[in-house]
Amino acid sequence: MATLFFGYAKEMLPAGDHQLVQIIDSALADAARRSGEWLVCHPGCTQCCVGVFAISQLDAERLRTGLRELEKNDPQRAAHLLERVQLSVSRIAADFPGHVQTGILGDTAEAQERFADFANDEVCPVLDPATGMCDLYASRPMTCRVFGPPVRSEYGLGVCELCYQGASEAEVATCEMHLETAALEAELTTQTELATGRYGDTIVAFALIP
Repeated sequence: MATLFFGYAKEMLPAGDHQLVQIIDSALADAARRSGEWLVCHPGCTQCCVGVFAISQLDAERLRTGLRELEKNDPQRAAHLLERVQLSVSRIAADFPGHVQTGILGDTAEAQERFADFANDEVCPVLDPATGMCDLYASRPMTCRVFGPPVRSEYGLGVCELCYQGASEAEVATCEMHLETAALEAELTTQTELATGRYGDTIVAFALIP
């Protein structure tokens, strides 16, 4: 069987990822404090766990590191997670807008257009359906870490549609999650790509396929 990205046994997560996660988690805690009751995210709320999204190779390696730890600490739980990963890949592989063997998303305009409508109803395989909890929560991708509070993008401030009900635009703006990690994240992603030999974005299921 061909060796896939997941197959690397050597630890390839850059040391600086710990610092990146700490900065993001601190920014989230600060935004949550300012948001108060407007931020209704809680354990078991899984709306943001439906639909695939692109993750970097840094995110992918963090997930694999978390899975290796789970395999050591709770082999049965890890086995159930991998079963869900394999089932997810079997459902979405035929229409995957990228390279199925590596899990790398295509970077052409046509591939990106296809990805916009790809697997929007697919539940993240890392989500345990019995508990409604993320089995790799401590190792989750950056998209998951910043979801909920207001985060600024080229489209303005984006928030979870379940949160900030009744808040004005000005009130939402006071809760903005301030992120100044783009340069650090890009640097660490480059390091990961050089270490693994895999370049470009992927998705959670393909990052974890055995």
